[in-house]
Amino acid sequence: MDGLRVVPAWRHGQERLYVCLPDGRNIAWYDRDAARVNLLGEDREDEVLRALGPFITGPVTVGPPPVPTPAELARLALHPDDDLAPNRPGEALLVALDRDPGPARRLRADPRRRALEAEQTVGDALDRLDGAGWHTLHSVPLPGGDRVHHLLIGPGGLFALHTLYARKQRVTVADPLVTLGRRDPYPLLRRVRSDAARASYALTAEVRPVLALVGPAKLSLPSPPREVRVLTDTDLEPLSRQGGVLKPADVESLHAMARDRNTWARV
Repeated sequence: MDGLRVVPAWRHGQERLYVCLPDGRNIAWYDRDAARVNLLGEDREDEVLRALGPFITGPVTVGPPPVPTPAELARLALHPDDDLAPNRPGEALLVALDRDPGPARRLRADPRRRALEAEQTVGDALDRLDGAGWHTLHSVPLPGGDRVHHLLIGPGGLFALHTLYARKQRVTVADPLVTLGRRDPYPLLRRVRSDAARASYALTAEVRPVLALVGPAKLSLPSPPREVRVLTDTDLEPLSRQGGVLKPADVESLHAMARDRNTWARV
């Protein structure tokens, strides 16, 4: 069949190559991560594989699309406005800066831009864990204007991460106080624990709090904080090595629940 087109697209953070008829209808798609070609009609298999030939890099499975799991069905039922999965790291800050960029010239850098850099740095590191059975949601809104900067869900459990820009500064954590450079200490760990507690309530599952520091020159921990794990942006990978807490089906179910904006409306 002549005229088949291959169109790349991103869906739920993963790249897919769609095979389309001249009128725009999809008849197949190639999922690189799963090494699978999903056919909507077996009679066109040869033409589809010829069209995808330049893009396939190894052995692939060919067949009809897999039957969706209950978690996938719940995700597909979400209204796009209620789906938090497309949120970018720092989504709320990106929207705020787009609406109000602030003055072009100012004596001090806009603190929102430093906070955005921190969330993007940590968010990018967490997104790289997706291939190991983990999912990350960014900028999860909470009532009252608060939000969980990043929610990590995977075999090792659930983690609510709060990011802090600390580039080239000394950070001292003395529960519940956090001292950044020469600034006055403030009880940031109370906020970190509160966000995790609200997430636990919303998801009816234990969510552990994490403070993620971006670029500190030195980190001082006189004693381990109660319940809160303190990590730097270059030390997040160990989170993905934990396992034995959640089964794959539980991970998918919690992810489907967490990505629904309505889950967070009353916490």
